[in-house]
Amino acid sequence: MIRLLRVATGLAFVLLGSQAASGQESAPSADLDAFWAELSRTVAEGDFDGYAATYHEDAILVSGLSETSSPISQALDGWKQGFMDTQAGEMTASVEFRFTQRISDPTTAHETGIFHYSMVGADGQRTDQYIHFEALLTKKQDWKMMMEYQKSPATREEWEAAR
Repeated sequence: MIRLLRVATGLAFVLLGSQAASGQESAPSADLDAFWAELSRTVAEGDFDGYAATYHEDAILVSGLSETSSPISQALDGWKQGFMDTQAGEMTASVEFRFTQRISDPTTAHETGIFHYSMVGADGQRTDQYIHFEALLTKKQDWKMMMEYQKSPATREEWEAAR
């Protein structure tokens, strides 16, 4: 019986693994796509309150860049000035997302990809960052990000390949 259970469990893992390897994953819903569009809008407009509202109140930011984990409220405190500067017209900012894997059902999602954050400061200096990321989201009434994992720097070539 134990041997049969091990064989059945192993077969389940093989089947699940072959689905993932073959690229079979759930198609993102239109409202999940709308979540990422809203996140981009808030950055471009400097809408700090709108941006903060995309996160669950207990969300966590994990940074592979600095090897830290912290409550999103702490990260938002550090990002707020950039939103205020954008809203005041002292800088421009944008963020775009490209996905390499999207797994979701109607109330949960795990998104993997690269984001491109760009800003132009008051001095006219442009900064572009490409970051590998993962996000866990949950949906009650609206999608909320539970965890943002900024894994590692990405290259422009990786960004282009993620089209």
